[in-house]
Amino acid sequence: MNGLTARLMVFTSGFIVMVLEIVGARFLGRDFGGSFFVWVSQIGVILIALAAGSYLGGAWADRAQRLRPIGVCLLVAGLFTALQPELAPPLIVSIVARHPADAPIPMVWQKLDPVLGSAVVFLLPALALATLPPYLIRWSTGSLGRLGRSSAAIVASNTLGGIAGVFVTGYVLLDVMRISSIFRLMGALIALLALCCLCADRLGPRGGRNLAPLPAAAGASTDCS
Repeated sequence: MNGLTARLMVFTSGFIVMVLEIVGARFLGRDFGGSFFVWVSQIGVILIALAAGSYLGGAWADRAQRLRPIGVCLLVAGLFTALQPELAPPLIVSIVARHPADAPIPMVWQKLDPVLGSAVVFLLPALALATLPPYLIRWSTGSLGRLGRSSAAIVASNTLGGIAGVFVTGYVLLDVMRISSIFRLMGALIALLALCCLCADRLGPRGGRNLAPLPAAAGASTDCS
């Protein structure tokens, strides 16, 4: 896998994450209202998923050194995302319906119910997508001498994808597509990323990418005495 392919993949993953985050606030608002708590919940859950996914992706990259685990994880996340128009409504209704209809909802649950709703719908796909950048830093870097530039390019591409996702969702997708169609489109894009990972794993070296060490400095002594 070359650097350009890796950057395109993480750009796409960042794009999908932000599309899901923006669309998710609109999606959750139908059951939890358009309150400030919905936005806080959606942003918080996505950030939790990104942090956990980044750590998991880095750990997998060091241990497995294969793209197959990421590919399988993304494939499951893509199917899960595409099916959200059917899966999510009964899950969210179960969260809302557990409160008595003739009594006000306690303030603590007005704050936490959107967190639960966001988590059951968006935690898995965002976590799976977040495993990709640290994994691809390992796979697209040939030596430790280029590790800084390679990781910066991956992180920047992922961030640029997120920026594109925000504006495309806000200015285009929500105007021309139904939310259910956006879910299915994002599910298809996640599945495409999974296919790219599985193909790269099949075509690439079985042991993953071992980073070549930095060359020794000229005239440096290896004697510690």
